[in-house]
Amino acid sequence: MTGFLGGPPLLSVQDLTIGLRRPGGRSVAIVEGVSFDVDPGQRLGIVGESGSGKSLTLRAIAGLLPRGVEVLSGRVEFDGRDLLTMKAKDRRALMGPQIAMIFQEPMTALNPVTRVGDQIAEGPRRHLGMSAKEAGELAVSMMARTGIPDPARRARAYPHELSGGLRQRIMIAMAVSCGPRLLLCDEPTTALDVTVQLQVLKLLEKLCDDTGASLVFVTHDLAVVNQTCSELAVMYAGHIVEAGRVKETFRQPRHPYTRGLLESAPDFDRPERELIPIPGFPPNVADRPPGCPFAPRCGYVREHCTDAVPPLLEVLPGRLAACYESDRLVEVLV
Repeated sequence: MTGFLGGPPLLSVQDLTIGLRRPGGRSVAIVEGVSFDVDPGQRLGIVGESGSGKSLTLRAIAGLLPRGVEVLSGRVEFDGRDLLTMKAKDRRALMGPQIAMIFQEPMTALNPVTRVGDQIAEGPRRHLGMSAKEAGELAVSMMARTGIPDPARRARAYPHELSGGLRQRIMIAMAVSCGPRLLLCDEPTTALDVTVQLQVLKLLEKLCDDTGASLVFVTHDLAVVNQTCSELAVMYAGHIVEAGRVKETFRQPRHPYTRGLLESAPDFDRPERELIPIPGFPPNVADRPPGCPFAPRCGYVREHCTDAVPPLLEVLPGRLAACYESDRLVEVLV
């Protein structure tokens, strides 16, 4: 498969289905038929409501699915190698030097009884063969690089002694300490105030610029994606319903769900604009309605929308949408 930039993609997710296996062999799909590519240096944002399956998709790539949840089918290839069929020890060897993940809540992701400098140094010692002294010096250097003041002193601190913003910077320093080629971010700015959030986003952008790392950023915040990412995948009820370049998709969405997300989000450049909420609630994944999963909440629904799940097809050059009525969404959002 050829990536967006003309060469092979760094990460290729093909027809990924994640779910639960019930007694008797019956399975329940939570994420179904998800496919996307990420090129070297590319930044992809995955957005959607809580429960849309975006975090599960990210965790499947990292091999960190919750107990009882598993990949039912599909492929996840990193640099041409299928992560799902790889031996566990080989996959673990990739986590850190090649693939790194930044979690949503650093207070639960960090070890509360280990100094933060030691936690950053652990990856370089294990994966890069550094001595304790070399890894400790690198940890302090990475803390300084991520904008942590007085890094030598704070390297001796425990997580509870640091603010939420500093803890998140520690998580970023841990993630990039081994120079990974792919960063997976699971809503890393959700628990931060807007000022610190902006600082963390700018830090991630700079680190990706400096290292050439690819980024997959999962969030429900459209403004974060608009600032950080170049490409966008919109998920609803375990499916990708729209994909394309961020600026073009936000300007002219071709799926009613994407349009609903944009119309229900505040625009600080136009505070007078009326917010239009999306009616109803997402479906239960164990009892999805027939046809398009968004049909019960959609203002563009027609009778044929409930017959079968619409395929994800190209509706404009470089733009994909899973909607039988996408041609009716031709107006530009202003």
